[in-house]
Amino acid sequence: MALSCIVTSASRLSLHWESGLKHNFIYLAVLMDVFTRAIRGWHLSRTLDQNLTLYALNQALVQHCPTIHHSDQGIQYAFKNYVQVLHTHKVQISMASVGKPEENGYAERLMRTITEEEVELAEYKDLDDARDQIGRFLEDVYMTKRIHSALNYATPAEFEALCQESSLSTP
Repeated sequence: MALSCIVTSASRLSLHWESGLKHNFIYLAVLMDVFTRAIRGWHLSRTLDQNLTLYALNQALVQHCPTIHHSDQGIQYAFKNYVQVLHTHKVQISMASVGKPEENGYAERLMRTITEEEVELAEYKDLDDARDQIGRFLEDVYMTKRIHSALNYATPAEFEALCQESSLSTP
């Protein structure tokens, strides 16, 4: 079994609905594979609770089960149900030290990318519109169009395909 690590972050995003009059906050939970930079699961909600992160985790586990799950010290990753799902899938739990965001640097950088390349450039009509547009960014733009220097200038989708191709051709 190959070692794989998934990092996760749940962050508050500051959005302006289309009217521009009301300042809204929503929370985005994202799970990313560190090796391929692929988005494995995500969920958007008005509240930062266990359902936000549990939904994203369950979505991620549908097709991929990591060896390690790394997160910050957020309480949403210590909820009994969340930890139980990880234990059921025999995933090792790793957490950054308190006050050390650099120990979750992959997830922090991902959230910065989402903020700079989608959220700050868009206006959303409402929560559903934000979910649609952010989902399009994550699933289409980030996965299939955005290249990464760490992936030898491939997109996450291209890099995963290359890895699968190379593992199939290795005896």
